[in-house]
Amino acid sequence: MNEPVTNFATDAVAPPMKSLFRERWDILKRNRMAYTSYLFLLFLLGVAVAGKIFTEMVVVFDPKTVRLSEKFLPPFTPFTSTLTPREDAPAFGVYLLGTDELGRDVFARMLEGTSVSLTVGFVAVGISLTVGIFFGGLAGFYGRVKLGFITVDTLLMRFVDIMLCFPTFFLILTVVALLPPSIYNIMIVIGLTSWMGTARFVRAEFLSLRDQDFVTAARSQAIPEWRIIFIHMVPNAIAPVLVSATIGVATAILTESSLSFLGFGVQPPDATWGNILADGKTFLFDAPWLTFIPGFTILFVVLAFNLCGEGLREAFNPKLKSTP
Repeated sequence: MNEPVTNFATDAVAPPMKSLFRERWDILKRNRMAYTSYLFLLFLLGVAVAGKIFTEMVVVFDPKTVRLSEKFLPPFTPFTSTLTPREDAPAFGVYLLGTDELGRDVFARMLEGTSVSLTVGFVAVGISLTVGIFFGGLAGFYGRVKLGFITVDTLLMRFVDIMLCFPTFFLILTVVALLPPSIYNIMIVIGLTSWMGTARFVRAEFLSLRDQDFVTAARSQAIPEWRIIFIHMVPNAIAPVLVSATIGVATAILTESSLSFLGFGVQPPDATWGNILADGKTFLFDAPWLTFIPGFTILFVVLAFNLCGEGLREAFNPKLKSTP
């Protein structure tokens, strides 16, 4: 008597289906350095939010209070002064990261600088992504359209090439020197001078997507072109752009810190990592913590963004899709 045999072994061995996000997330978690950097950046984001709240809205750590009798105190010095009023004492009664040449609490200034520096980085990259996606999308989707004797793609890409010919930092330095010193000007200038790489990424992705079946099907249904671009094509082209944006945040933070160090960035009394580092360079031997604390902070944060960006690049690499 023949009975159907169920192949339980095959069913047991068959791996469960994973969503695309879950698959990419597992690849990122296997990269220990990238995953650790990701957790560190989440912690840093929480510190930035806390810094915005506790230095501006509910002032627990005051970065602007001057205590001339308490200047150049090393980290973890308890507050014991009889000359400084008790209401000007630091939170918890201790200078966690010491004081600077004016007796200001370095921990409070670093806390404020975290929120300012990250805000500059994220807003500048947001501007860069917006401009880059716009020009890259135009070049990739309408590249074959002719404007007289030249195509849209040629016109836009030659403009990108011209922008890439300028030394970016010196271009930013020149523009910032001509504008009034403002955190908003810094963000806008950095964003408007760093979109070229994003435009190239988006153009390359659009060139590979515009002739695929789902775009052809969308066109055959008379779907408006703006919907094809933003609803169908941009989501499929965004992965390499996000990887580039992660690394771009590190570049924007480093650029802002460099400008502030040279005196062209965010101006006092607002604190950023760059101008804290600039204030401490004069007292390198008398108070080395004024240089080392913001310097190593910039180093670790930029390194974390770069490692996280490399991890995302690996996770979104299609060749690694079947990697166990």
